[in-house]
Amino acid sequence: MGSDHFVRITRLRALIDHENTGPGERATAQRMLDRLLRKTMGRNPSQAAADRVYGSRHHRAGRHATTASIVESVRDDIAFARSFAPAGAPGEVSAHSPLAAAPPELIVAVTTPFADQIVVTITDIPPDWGWEPDEFDRIVATEVLRGLADELADIIDAYNHDGTDVGPRFFRTIRAQETTLIR
Repeated sequence: MGSDHFVRITRLRALIDHENTGPGERATAQRMLDRLLRKTMGRNPSQAAADRVYGSRHHRAGRHATTASIVESVRDDIAFARSFAPAGAPGEVSAHSPLAAAPPELIVAVTTPFADQIVVTITDIPPDWGWEPDEFDRIVATEVLRGLADELADIIDAYNHDGTDVGPRFFRTIRAQETTLIR
């Protein structure tokens, strides 16, 4: 592929992904990009989408959503998961949610320090619930705290995408106080 094709493809993608691009201009740029990709790659551009993996909630925020709007959706999902307690009759199997089972004093903050990064910080963790000594007497996260971090990562990943032809929409980090649990 020639370098001028690369520049045109990059500019068209930037125009399509820009939040201030109007719907008509976005559709025109998408059609131009599709034609250019067919011409330069000799294949249907929709084949590239077959190599992508989308999170289960990717459609909620929208294709052109900013990281800040995704953070708001993640915050809403976390608040719902913390307050949701599935009701079941005695003897029924109930779903376990580490967020719902977490101590109420626990604080979960979701921020976006950069345009392509989401950071979740868990604070006010009760010492006996979240931390324990390991075999070398170092203080490490308990299994329940790691389960909470895994659930938070699942919530965030539901809004992400990844694939062979495109990188992730954003990167995520889960921290418990000053300790990074998941990167």
